[in-house]
Amino acid sequence: EILWFSAGCGSLFVLDQTETGIVLVRSWEWGDGLFDVAWSEANEHVLVAGGGDGSLQLWDSTNQHAPLRVAKEHTQEVYSVDWSQTRGENLIVSGSWDHTIKVWDQNLSRSLTMLKGHEGVVYSTIWSPHIPGCIASASGSVWTAADLVQKEL
Repeated sequence: EILWFSAGCGSLFVLDQTETGIVLVRSWEWGDGLFDVAWSEANEHVLVAGGGDGSLQLWDSTNQHAPLRVAKEHTQEVYSVDWSQTRGENLIVSGSWDHTIKVWDQNLSRSLTMLKGHEGVVYSTIWSPHIPGCIASASGSVWTAADLVQKEL
């Protein structure tokens, strides 16, 4: 079973749980803190991480060097990332300390939409495993559900 671990100091680890224990598969260093990471549902080797520099990085566990792509549209720390669990969508959602949520294509070429509505830091974003195009987010004591198909927040 492949696991991941992100350390706030900018280290990203991919670990494998074997019968004999936990084994390091790959590790990378990033110039700022990494706060969250999520696996792609469509590619077992690809994951996305959110950084303290406002960036999202697309990593491939078979590539020992730099990330495949870096996208920086958030103006503050990216505290939460999640990959949609519906392979037909194959979208990424990010939540930031800049009070915004962004939805991205799987290549991080650019954000597809930005949702505003939180008055504080967005601590968590997650795709619904049951409703395609629906995300939930949390900011302090406030949570929000957004239906991207209906474009409602």
